[in-house]
Amino acid sequence: MLSEIRIEALGAISTATAEFDRGLTVLTGETGTGKTMVVTGLHLLGGGRADATRVRTGANRAVVEGRFTTTELGDGVAAVVDQILDSSGAERDDDGSVIAARSVSRDGPSRAYLGGRSVPAKSLSNFTAQVLTLHGQNDQLRLMRPDEQRAALDRFADIETPLKRYRTVRDDWLAARRDLAERTQRAREIAQEADRLKFGLDEIDAVAPQPGEDDALVEDIRRLSELDALRDAAQTARTALSGAPDDDPSHDSVSAVDSLGQAKAGLESTDDSVLRGLAERLGEAQTIITDVTSELGDYLSELPSDASALENKLTRQAELRTLTRKYAADIDGVLQWARESRDRLVQLDVSEEALAELERRVAQLQTKVVAAATELTKARTKAAKGLSKAVTAELSGLAMAGAQFTVSVSPLPARADDAAPVTLPSGQTVHAGQYGVDAVEFGFAAHRGTDLLPLHKSASGGELSRVMLALEVVLAASAEGTTMVFDEVDAGVGGRAAVQIGRRLARLARTHQVIVVTHLPQVAAYADIHLVVDSGNGRTKASVVRRLEDDDRVAELARMLAGLGESDSGRAHARELLDAARNDANAG
Repeated sequence: MLSEIRIEALGAISTATAEFDRGLTVLTGETGTGKTMVVTGLHLLGGGRADATRVRTGANRAVVEGRFTTTELGDGVAAVVDQILDSSGAERDDDGSVIAARSVSRDGPSRAYLGGRSVPAKSLSNFTAQVLTLHGQNDQLRLMRPDEQRAALDRFADIETPLKRYRTVRDDWLAARRDLAERTQRAREIAQEADRLKFGLDEIDAVAPQPGEDDALVEDIRRLSELDALRDAAQTARTALSGAPDDDPSHDSVSAVDSLGQAKAGLESTDDSVLRGLAERLGEAQTIITDVTSELGDYLSELPSDASALENKLTRQAELRTLTRKYAADIDGVLQWARESRDRLVQLDVSEEALAELERRVAQLQTKVVAAATELTKARTKAAKGLSKAVTAELSGLAMAGAQFTVSVSPLPARADDAAPVTLPSGQTVHAGQYGVDAVEFGFAAHRGTDLLPLHKSASGGELSRVMLALEVVLAASAEGTTMVFDEVDAGVGGRAAVQIGRRLARLARTHQVIVVTHLPQVAAYADIHLVVDSGNGRTKASVVRRLEDDDRVAELARMLAGLGESDSGRAHARELLDAARNDANAG
C-alpha cells in the first residue's frame, strides 16, 4: 500500500506531500493544477522514462519519493518483495515500510533509490511492479495489444503450473533441435574438430601424465643434478651423529648419541633437582638426534646410485613439455583439457546412429510440447468463457447493459520461416512461443444488434475505459492487497455511467488501495479520501495538495458539478450526491 508520496519540482508542483490510506482515494482539481503530476511521479517510481522537461522551471532537478507498506500483500507477493529488497541491499524503515525514490536532473541522468540504497531504475521497477498497478490513457491503449490481452486472460486463468511445465519441455525441445541442426549442417566441420580432439587425447594418453608431475620432476632433477654434494652433506652429518660411517663399523669414534647418553647418566646420578632437570632435556635431545640419524640413513638409501636416473628424468620432462606447449600451461591444465575434450567428443558424435537417436529425442520432446501446449490451451479456453461472462456482467453494471465482451482462444499459425513450429493433432502447424501456441483476442460489441468486432476496432475511448475497469474488477482477486492507480479512467463518460464507475471503484477498493485522478463528481463522491490539487495565482506560485473534509469537500464537488462551489444550489446538489454515494456504498 502507498502510504505517502512527496514531490519536489515536478511540473506545476514545487513541493507537495500527499498521504494515503486504505480504500478509495480521489484526486481532483482544475485543469492545469498538476494533479496528473502525482500519477507522473508514480510512473517515475515505477521505473518509467525520466523526462527532463518535467523538471519545474527554475529547479535543477525533480524528486519523487514514495513510502510503501507491504503487510497487506499476499504471502507469494510478499516473498518476492523481500527477495527484491535483499538482492538490492535495501532496508526497511523503522516502522517496516519501504521508501522508494527517483530524481530527475535537468542536465544529467536520473537516479533511483530503494530502501536507502542507490539502485538501477530496473530494480526500482521490479519492486513497484509488485505493489503498484498504473492505469492511464496509454495503459488503455496497451489493452488493445494481443500480448496484453493474453496476459489478462492468464491472470484470470491462473495457469502458472501448466505454463511452467510447457516452458520446461519446450526449452528441452528447442535445445535438442538446435543440437540436431548443428550436427547435421556442420557434419564435416564437426568431424574435423573431433579428429583434432582425438589426436590430442591419444597423444596425452600415450604420455600418461600424472597430476602435478611436472612440478615434482623439477625438484627431482634439481636433486639429481647436485647428487654428489647432497650425498656428501648427508653422509658427513650422519657420521657426526652416529660416530661411524656405514661402510666402516669398526671406526673408533664416539657418536653424538653416546656422548649425550654419558652426559645424561652423569647428571641423573646426582640428587640435585636442577641437574636432573637438565638430564631430562638431554634425553629429549638424544631422541631427536636418533630420529635425525635414522632419517639421514633413509635419505641416503633413496638417493639413486645409477647415473642414468638424471637422464631418465630429463627425458620424461621433455615429454611433458611437449604436452604443455600444445594444450595448457602446466600438466594439471593438460589433464583438464583432456577431460573437457572427452566431454566435447560425446557432443560431437555425428555418426548415423547418433543422429538417428537425436532425431528420435527431438520427436519425443515435440510430442511432449504438443501435449503441454494442448493442456495450456484447454485451461485458457475454459477460462475465456468465464472471463467473457464476468466482464460482460460488469459492463452491464457500468451502464452498458447491451454490451458484449468476448475472449477467443485460437491457434497461432506458424510462419513460413518459423523457428519453433509444431503440428497439432488437428494437423495445423502452429508457432510454439514461450507462452504457448495460442492467440488470444478480445471482442466487443457496444450494443445489441451490432457486430462483434475485435476490441481495437469497436471500442471508443469511453467504452475502452469501462472495459479496462471491468477487467480490473474481475481480475482484482489475483492482485489483492496491491495499489491500483487510475488516471482519468472515466474519460469520455458521464451521467449514469459515471455513477456506476464510482460504484465499481468503491467495490474494488474493498480489497485494494485505489487512487483515482478524476474530473467527475459522481466518481469523487464515492471516495473514502478526497485530495484536491490547488494552484496559486500566477506562474510562479506552485500547486499544493490538500485533504478535504466535510464542507470543503461539498464545495469541491459543487465546483466539479457546475463550477458553482460557492452557490447554495450547487452545494445542495453536491451534498445530495455525496449522501447518495455514501448510502450506496453502505448498502453494498
